[in-house]
Amino acid sequence: MAIYRGMNRQQLDAAYNNSARVADFPGLMRELRARSEVFYSTQDCRRDLRYGTSARQTYDWISCGKPNAPVFVFIHGGYWQNCVKEDFAYSAAGPLAHGYDVILAEYTLAPEASMTRIVTEIGQLLDHLVPQIAGRPLCLSGHSAGGHLAASHRSHPAVTRVMPISGLYDLEPISLGQLNDNLRLTPDEIAAYSPQHHIGPGAPMLITVGGGELPELIRQSDEYAAACQQAGEQAGLLHVKDCDHFQVLDDLADPAGAQLTALTARP
Repeated sequence: MAIYRGMNRQQLDAAYNNSARVADFPGLMRELRARSEVFYSTQDCRRDLRYGTSARQTYDWISCGKPNAPVFVFIHGGYWQNCVKEDFAYSAAGPLAHGYDVILAEYTLAPEASMTRIVTEIGQLLDHLVPQIAGRPLCLSGHSAGGHLAASHRSHPAVTRVMPISGLYDLEPISLGQLNDNLRLTPDEIAAYSPQHHIGPGAPMLITVGGGELPELIRQSDEYAAACQQAGEQAGLLHVKDCDHFQVLDDLADPAGAQLTALTARP
């Protein structure tokens, strides 16, 4: 029986299973973590700073070496229930090369944390950063679940730009499959924390997604960008050519990649 856009539960699970498209997903994650460890070793980085009292309410601040540099906050993905900031730190190389200080955000994962708590924690991080950045421009970015969290906070007063990458903007399909086993989304959370259904005034956005990703991920980005544009919000859309869900972070790590080229081309 179809439960979402003509898909049954098995098909819906497959439609959002990014790791299944990778021949050796555990091997890929080991490789990305190793790249991140090498990256950390070469940077001026303050690690595991705190924005709250919970164990995972931490962030890393990587300096580009320039005074009063703009700030690029990156929120990792993992469907709100997996991964850590150390898995994807290598992707900060691109923003750093463009003169950003980069902040890698951590947050409490499901099932320990509800979606309400996860979204709230990112707001706490941004509030914590306000006195430290002293009015510097702040680009809020994130990948996959992190893209959802970035879009959820585009109206925060500290945020001047948003670049969600391969994000999830409608939680309804997430709530109908196995991803919800740990998230346990409530109807109120689905309604409250789906950016697709809460488009109001906020920072200009560049919404990006890999051109080789699962069709549902591309659809979510396309429909969110279209809805923002229809509402009169500044929202560009970029399909990153030939990139899957993880290669899109290689593009972010590349100073000459499509995402940073597009981001820095806009005032």
